[in-house]
Amino acid sequence: MVACFGGWSLDALDVQIFSFVIPSLLSLWGITTAEAGVLATVTLVVSSFGGWLAGAISDRLGRVRVLQITILWYALFTFLCGFAQDFNQLFVLKALQGLGFGGEWAAGAVLMGEVIRDKYRGRAVGFVQTGWSVGWGAAALLYTLLSASLPEALTWKVMFWIGLAPAALVFWIRRFVDEPMVKPREAGAGGVSHVFSVLRSPYWSTTWRVSMMVMGAQGSSYAITTFLPTYLKTTRHLTSVGTGSYLLVLILGAFFGFLSGAYLSDAIGRKSTFMISAIGSVVLMLVYLFAPLSNDWILPVGFLLGYINLMMFSPMGPFMTELYPTSVRGVGQGFCYNAGRGIGAVFPALVGFLAAQWGLAAAIAIFSFAGLSLMILALLMLPETKGRSLESLEQRPGAGVSSARSPAA
Repeated sequence: MVACFGGWSLDALDVQIFSFVIPSLLSLWGITTAEAGVLATVTLVVSSFGGWLAGAISDRLGRVRVLQITILWYALFTFLCGFAQDFNQLFVLKALQGLGFGGEWAAGAVLMGEVIRDKYRGRAVGFVQTGWSVGWGAAALLYTLLSASLPEALTWKVMFWIGLAPAALVFWIRRFVDEPMVKPREAGAGGVSHVFSVLRSPYWSTTWRVSMMVMGAQGSSYAITTFLPTYLKTTRHLTSVGTGSYLLVLILGAFFGFLSGAYLSDAIGRKSTFMISAIGSVVLMLVYLFAPLSNDWILPVGFLLGYINLMMFSPMGPFMTELYPTSVRGVGQGFCYNAGRGIGAVFPALVGFLAAQWGLAAAIAIFSFAGLSLMILALLMLPETKGRSLESLEQRPGAGVSSARSPAA
């Protein structure tokens, strides 16, 4: 739990750094919001391939080994982003960063799902997911402190250079974290064809539904979080320090949302938790962006938005773990989560393009609403998996898929 919590925290730190440096790049490099959206999107699109491949490799080489490799990868390329001199260089480095970013979640989520027993899987994996809000909060805090003490031209570089810090976690993981007792390689994974195993029968019907659900969740979340610092600074006219402070309140809400989602997924089920988060996100997003509220009132509304919106990510790890048997669990989770993330990654680029014509608030609202609607539609076609034993998925091929047409045992 400590290893995966640390991995996800530092993962979020490295990825969210970019959302804070967008205003600086707009002014210093003269790039457009559309180009900023493209930079955000390329990381997420490439991360979809990184997560898919890392999940498949973890079925072969082990979850812990792949976790270490992916952390080192994204830390290195985040650091190198600080040396970029123009849009093209940053584009390439952000793309390479994405390979490790996607792979780290795939390996960590499967590892956690396999070492926690059925009764507590939701809250355990969900608790680890709170690491995302910790890393996001660390990025906001660093941005606030650095903006107050360094010139803008240096602040964005230092933010990226700090991204090398996660590499230190690998040495701790090598010493203290072991593979699950049932190692993936013992489950019969092998061959290049394994990468495509969940795209064939009997898994395909579950795979496309879960990918669709994740695409809606990720797309809506990226539409909101990628441009939120820019929205606060350009539309709400907050200072850099004020922007960081307001985001810290929203991120604090996200932390409690992750925790609530973790416990709710074990108490009322994975699907019900997803639904509460999706419907609540629509309401709070519209209030945050369009209600005639002063900046003072935006602060508590931001806390509630962070709380309800990020709640949906706590059940995702256990939900997907409970849909695939061990032999394809890594590639199944890796593909679904990252295919959804990759397609959802188009949303920031679309927000950037539409913002030039309709304004940033309208663009964020349109694409976040579209994503949340897609998520709800997919959930209506998926089963509840609360309390499902992983051993039951080993008893017959396609167990997780066949049960998708009826409630979980």
